[in-house]
This record gives sequence, structure tokens and C-alpha cells, in this order.
Amino acid sequence: MRRLVQLLAAGALALAGAAAAQERFPARSIEMIVPWGPGGGADVLGRVIAKWLEADLKASVPVVNVAGATGLIGMGRMVAAPNDGHTIAVLTGDTALMLTKPATPVKMADLAVLGVMVRQPSGLFVRGDSRFRTWDDVVAEARAKPGTLTVGTTGPNSPDEATLDYLAAKGVRLVSIGYTKPGERYTAVLGGHVELLYEQAGDVRSHLEAKTLRPILFFATERLAPPFQDVAVSAEFNYEVLLPQFRAIVTRAGTDPKRLAALSESLERFAASPQYATYLRDQLALADSFIPAKSAQAFLQQEIDAMQRVLTLAQQK
Repeated sequence: MRRLVQLLAAGALALAGAAAAQERFPARSIEMIVPWGPGGGADVLGRVIAKWLEADLKASVPVVNVAGATGLIGMGRMVAAPNDGHTIAVLTGDTALMLTKPATPVKMADLAVLGVMVRQPSGLFVRGDSRFRTWDDVVAEARAKPGTLTVGTTGPNSPDEATLDYLAAKGVRLVSIGYTKPGERYTAVLGGHVELLYEQAGDVRSHLEAKTLRPILFFATERLAPPFQDVAVSAEFNYEVLLPQFRAIVTRAGTDPKRLAALSESLERFAASPQYATYLRDQLALADSFIPAKSAQAFLQQEIDAMQRVLTLAQQK
């Protein structure tokens, strides 16, 4: 009998240990999927967040670049993983718009948003020695030679392309040339393969500082702070388009709420840190970029609605 009691006690301890192991999170490494190639803003954010999570949650966070289809291939990889919180990804505005398309296999309902980390005004940039000195120069040539000026974008069905469709409806017809990898977009404009680049200033900061690229138009309601105070904004031309870029961290919907809380609370701690403030300054992003999980889903829907409104305006003009 005594032996039986010992065996039962040992079994109970083993079960308790197993249950504790199941409750422990993270129980193994967390994979960070960046659905774009290396070198762009999404990649930078993914690596910054991975480094923070490793220190904060005491787990390895390898970063995996899975580029293609405006971020859908990477998102597909994430939603195919178990919904246990051990696979997360960077969601950009480009991909969020794609998720609204009827034929897209991944939907917003498949995602749980852990936090919006970056918000940046979008703009159009030209090479430092470009013949275009002002946005008026671009407009004049686009109207004189419609369909000849090319713009490096993230690809089809993106906010980039939605913006160009809107400009075309306003009589400024520019041709979208999609590049999956950010570095390819930058090389294209620097090498003269396209005349303009649709991007955010923080993503090409090194080129701006080296004066190999310069902004020619920002999509904003008022001029930005220095050093961009002399750059025209879309509101000055009565363009009803803004579509700032945003980047959020997401995981699979259906993940245990406690695990979602562990991840989102870690991001909140990062957002309160000096490292985050430095990161936003380096990215030339909005100082109030962070939106916590409780408000992030509503924010994303608001941005998607704005993108769809731009598409509707383009079709009506």
C-alpha cells in the first residue's frame, strides 16, 4: 500500500509539472515573420521587436523574412502555424489592404493585433539629382506625357497603388512598378530605372542624409516638421489622400488570452522605454505612434476604411 501511495504521489507531481510546463509562456522560441525582404521599415521593426522580446520574455526570437505577394506569403505562413503565441508577424498597411480582397486566403479575422508600433506619413521621393525640383514639375510632365513616369511601389493592391490610382483620376498618371524587396525599390530609383519612389522618410533616412534621395511630396494635411518644412504636402493640391504607413505586430486569432496578454503587455513596456522613443526618432515616425492591443483593431479598421475610400474616389473621378 505504501508503495502504491508513493507511485500515486509521484504521478500527481508529474502531472502538476506537466501542467505547469503547459502554462509557461513562452515555452520555446517565438518566430518573428517579416513578410518583406531585408532592409525596409518592416524588417527594421521586426528585428527591434525581436531583440526586445528576447530580453523581456527571456526567449529566443529568430527573425525570418518571407517576402512575396504584398506580404501575403508571410502572413499565410503565420496563420498556418499553431495558434499558441509562438509565431508572430509584422503587419503593414500594404498587407492589411490586401486582406480585404475577396480572393485573399488570409483575412483580418485570422489575426490578433498585439499593438501598432509605427505610424509614418507616406511620400514620393526622387533621386538627388533628378530633373524634378518640385511636385509641379512632376505634374507638368505627367500631363504632357501621360503614362511615361514610373514609380517604385510595394506592388499591386497596395496603398501605394491606390494613391497612384487616385492621382491618375486627378490627371496625374504615374505608372506603378512593384518591387517585393525594399532594397530593390531603392536601387531602382537610385539607378534611374524608375523616376519616383513611394516610401516613408524613415525607411530611406540614410539616403536622405546622403542627399542621394529627396522628398518631393508628402501625403499630409500640413507641412511636416524640419527638415521637411519646405516640402509640399497633398493638401496644398486638394488631394483627398493621406494613407500613412503603419506597422503592427500580430499573431493568430484564437490564441489563448493569457498568451496574448503576455505579448501585448511586453510591447506596452517597450513603448514606454527610451529605446522605443529613440527608434521612432530614427524612423522619423510620429511620436505618438503606439496604439495598444485594446485599441489597435479599431485603428486598423479605420485605416482600411480610409484606403477603400481612396479607391472609391479614384473610380469616381
